[in-house]
Amino acid sequence: MVDWEGPLTEAYERATTYLGGLPERRVGPRASAAELRAKLGGPLPGGPSDPREVVARLAAGVEDGLLASGSGRFFGFVFGGATPASLAADWLTTAWDQNAGLYAASPAAAVIEDITAGWLTELFGLPTGTSVGFVTGAQMANFTGLAAARHEVLRRAGRDVERQGLIGAPAVRVLAGAERHDTIDRALRFLGLGTDCIVPVAVDDQGRMRPDALVEALQDDATGASGGRGTGPTVVCTQVGNVNTGAFDPLREICEVARANGAWVHVDGAFGLWAAVSSRLSPLLDGVDLADSWATDAHKWLNVPYDSGLVLCAHPEAHRAAMSIRASYLIQDEIGERDPLDYNPEFSRRARGIPVYAAVRALGRTGIAEIVDRCHAMAARFADALRAGGADILNDVVLNQVLVRFGNDDAVTRRVVAEVQRDGTCWMSGTTWQGRAAMRISVTNWTTGRDDIDRSAEAVLRVLRKVS
Repeated sequence: MVDWEGPLTEAYERATTYLGGLPERRVGPRASAAELRAKLGGPLPGGPSDPREVVARLAAGVEDGLLASGSGRFFGFVFGGATPASLAADWLTTAWDQNAGLYAASPAAAVIEDITAGWLTELFGLPTGTSVGFVTGAQMANFTGLAAARHEVLRRAGRDVERQGLIGAPAVRVLAGAERHDTIDRALRFLGLGTDCIVPVAVDDQGRMRPDALVEALQDDATGASGGRGTGPTVVCTQVGNVNTGAFDPLREICEVARANGAWVHVDGAFGLWAAVSSRLSPLLDGVDLADSWATDAHKWLNVPYDSGLVLCAHPEAHRAAMSIRASYLIQDEIGERDPLDYNPEFSRRARGIPVYAAVRALGRTGIAEIVDRCHAMAARFADALRAGGADILNDVVLNQVLVRFGNDDAVTRRVVAEVQRDGTCWMSGTTWQGRAAMRISVTNWTTGRDDIDRSAEAVLRVLRKVS
């Protein structure tokens, strides 16, 4: 008889100890790569080991190499944590071990995704009937949304790109803000369009796309790339929640200009799209419903365990055309239910919609809004504390991002970032913003409160005094 209880009990005890210690745990890792290899490595095992002992040794071996990204004092990379309901549901998802590619392979997983898709569409204020794909993260969400865009703009030009490919196809131009996220460029590489198709559109001092610059770029296309015959196949990539400043592109103006020129609008909203649930912050998203596709993450502000991205599309037929596949051995559409593989680039995959379902069910609209509003307030509190201590705040804190510079000096700023990471009280990363070094603070964790902010600000200013 298989002993499930032993290793699962060990895992449960180790996990709850780790989670319970997060509020006081050092945020940065303690061990070097060499130390971790010494603890975890060794020769290839020659035979079986006791599963409970394997779990215990694994947990002990990684302990000092963990970055406590679930801590309320972790402010790096726009990482969220994991709410209790979503984490527990994720454990069950692993235990159930469902292949969520087809309805026939897991009716429960497919139905849960369908239900959750409807909830998400309503939460974000998007058009009824919007299709949703559950992917790994914003990279694949942007890839999938742009695949649907590629299909549709070329279809309008008389090209079936899924059948005929790109050789000999009309050139597709992608107009994107100069401060776009790199996942846009990478997605275009994956799609065979290449980064040379990007026309950078000028932005303002907060990284927001300038509508007048977009108009100019579209006019250049109409008179240049298309030989004066009007705008060719065009995609406009806009951003809500700049990865450095948190700024939002002016969506309504952008969408109206793009629509007038027959362009598809894709919204990269990896974390900013969640502002839609906040009555205070939702005006930042005015016009979001006018776009054609959207990308976001559940493992950011919804605080669902990794990996959990979302792609949404106002044109389900384009979404399906770009993603779906048929094979003789698959059981598809026999009773009219949704097959998840029609909406994402994966075939076999885990049922990652289940933790998203649990998070939304447990929090509801008001609970999600409370997390977003509190993180926004805590970001402003962090900025105020650092400004009072002599730091320069480079951005308008409109969401959850804070850009900080020290002594108006690149070297001092980078040294403060490195010393804060070593200190361990909190953890945030460095960045370069419009040619200047900066500390980038992202307040995204569902547990972050005033004490976390005050302790962290004090640690940053203590380091600043030390290095100045």
